[in-house]
Amino acid sequence: MLKNKYNDSIIRELQDELNITNVLGIPKITKISVNVGVGEVVHDNKIMDYVISDLTKIVGQRVLVTKARNSIAGFKIRKGMLIGCKVDLRRCKMYEFMERLMYFALPAERDFRGLSPKQFDGLGNYNFGIKEHIVFKEINYDSVYKIFGMDISIVTSTSNDKHAKLLLNKIGFPFNEGL
Repeated sequence: MLKNKYNDSIIRELQDELNITNVLGIPKITKISVNVGVGEVVHDNKIMDYVISDLTKIVGQRVLVTKARNSIAGFKIRKGMLIGCKVDLRRCKMYEFMERLMYFALPAERDFRGLSPKQFDGLGNYNFGIKEHIVFKEINYDSVYKIFGMDISIVTSTSNDKHAKLLLNKIGFPFNEGL
């Protein structure tokens, strides 16, 4: 649905507003990266299994487990220890995740008043975090072992923050313009 909306109307609107003659120069979302860091795995090894299964339910594809590159004695982390997981979403799964994120998960977040429009990284990408993964409808609240947060990066094809913000506004991303 979101992909069809982008292809049917948003491309033409962006082309007119940005005065782009070539259709390939129009900004688009190339991927969405979801990252979860699990620092508590040092004290409880079961947490990683629950995080992997919950994140797989949320994104709809297999996740990549990340390992520590170096040992850090202050954090009790050894080289090669499992410390998090990440996933990159592209094409149809990316648009499906974006819809569920915009229409169900973000409005269900506690005290949600919109996302800050200041979180662009200068290269046209938007980064934000979610404090609780239980805002997604795929997660059964009664079977949650540990609540975790996630970092989400929306990567666009443009290197201009204004063009990327215009793209996300056209899609209907919930920005809080009062910030």
